[in-house]
Amino acid sequence: MIPLDEGVIVAAVEKVSPSVVNVSTIRVLHDYFFRTVPVGGIGSGVIIDSGGYILTNNHVIEDAERIQVSLVDGRMLHGRLVGADPSNDIAVVKVEADGLKAAELGHSSELKVGQVVLAVGNPFGLAGGPTVTSGVVSALNRHIQSERGVLESLIQTDAAVNPGNSGGPLVGITGKVIGINTAIIPYAHGIGFAIPIDQARKMAEEIMQYGRVIRPWIGIVGMDVTPGLANYYHLAVDKGVLVTQVASESPAYEAGINPGDMISKVNGTAVNTTADLVKEVKRKSVGEKIELTINRRRTTYNVTLALMEAPT
Repeated sequence: MIPLDEGVIVAAVEKVSPSVVNVSTIRVLHDYFFRTVPVGGIGSGVIIDSGGYILTNNHVIEDAERIQVSLVDGRMLHGRLVGADPSNDIAVVKVEADGLKAAELGHSSELKVGQVVLAVGNPFGLAGGPTVTSGVVSALNRHIQSERGVLESLIQTDAAVNPGNSGGPLVGITGKVIGINTAIIPYAHGIGFAIPIDQARKMAEEIMQYGRVIRPWIGIVGMDVTPGLANYYHLAVDKGVLVTQVASESPAYEAGINPGDMISKVNGTAVNTTADLVKEVKRKSVGEKIELTINRRRTTYNVTLALMEAPT
């Protein structure tokens, strides 16, 4: 039981509920005899812009032939997919309507383990408006393997996230959205996961502006350097990223980075694994310059390169 004034929770729910929508889809599949079979899907979403932009999960609308959005006031609207980022399970849908209320977005970077949170959405497509479950932040920065790849830096909570909750907001007690719930994890029992709103907001803004997520890229394939690997190959350092491939005409190629080089720092910040390197690069924007510390044949030096957009 959460020791909190219930009036605070009621106020938070009342604040965010007008911005929570139901998202229903129709996918067209083919059976064993190649007959066309329409399959319905359900999920949730949250209005992030009064101009009609709705943030949801990619797996909610993936391969949908038709998207329908139901508002809390009963209106049913046609939804148009603006863009999506499957690797982060984020999508933006656009509707045409007046009087839409955008949710207030918070800052997931300020979250602490133990904070009270509310999962708001439309589980199982039940009529009557969004429903609410409560819990606390159980953990931060979870990396979870899903059927579509690894989802990084997730918020873990014990607030129930059921089928149909996907795409709905995870809300703090002030009614601000601090995450986007995802029920894509098939083995999550008694716990829920949400994409941090700082991460989702950045991707949504890029989708709204460009129709896609703009990813910075340096153009290498690497592997983690471990003490065992360093000892076996007599490497100069025992932590970092060993470059195994360099893409032609990439920023790394233009900077003179070669297979066999080791990257130990980005802008002076140590990178012990490829995950660390990816995280540091993702913090930057296309066109920005970064400095990599390279170890080559026991010689250490720095190179500066300008990030390019990752090829699709």
